[in-house]
Amino acid sequence: MAVRAAAEGLTWRRLRCLRMQSVMAAVGRRECSKVATQQDAGPQRSKFRPAPSSTHDWIGPPNPLSNLRPVIYRVPENESELEGRLRTLRQDTEDWNHRFWTKQNLSFSKDKDAFIASQLKVQGLSERDGQGRRRALSSEEMAVFYKRFLDINKERHANYNKEWYRRNFAITFLMARVALGNQWRSVTNKHNRSQT
Repeated sequence: MAVRAAAEGLTWRRLRCLRMQSVMAAVGRRECSKVATQQDAGPQRSKFRPAPSSTHDWIGPPNPLSNLRPVIYRVPENESELEGRLRTLRQDTEDWNHRFWTKQNLSFSKDKDAFIASQLKVQGLSERDGQGRRRALSSEEMAVFYKRFLDINKERHANYNKEWYRRNFAITFLMARVALGNQWRSVTNKHNRSQT
C-alpha cells in the first residue's frame, strides 16, 4: 500500500486521511442502517443515560433522529417538593420535545424522499445517475416541496408552539417560585442566626 501511495504521490498524512475517511464511511453505513431500524421501532433516546447527579446536569450528544441533545437534570440532595415538580416538568418537556421532533423529522424525510422520487419519475429520470450517485432536484423545485410541507403541517406546528409556550411559562413560573422560596429561606436563616 505504501508503494502504491508513493507511486500516486500521496503523503503519509494524506494516506492516513484516506484510511480514516474509508473507516468513517463504513461506520456511517452501519449508523444509517441503525437509524433505519430505529425509525421502524419509533422514537428512542440514547441507550447511555447516566443516573441523575446531585451536582451537575448531564447533556448528551445530539440524537440522530430528533437532532436534540438529551438533558438529565441534577437532583439536589435536599430537593424540596417544589424543586422536584420543576425538575419533573423540565424533564417531561425535554422528552415531549424529543418525541415531537423525532416524528416531525421522520415525516419530513419520508415526504421529501417521496417528493424527489415522484419529480424524477415525472422528468423520466432514475434515482441514480450513470455513476451511481443520487440525483438531486434544484432549489426551485425543492422550494415547492418545502412550502407544501409547511402548509400541510401548519396546524401541527401551531399546536406545538402553543404547547411549547404553555410549558415554558409554567417552567418560568415554577423557577420564580423556587428562587423566591430560596431567597426567603436564606433571609429567615440569617434572621434566626442573628437572634441567637
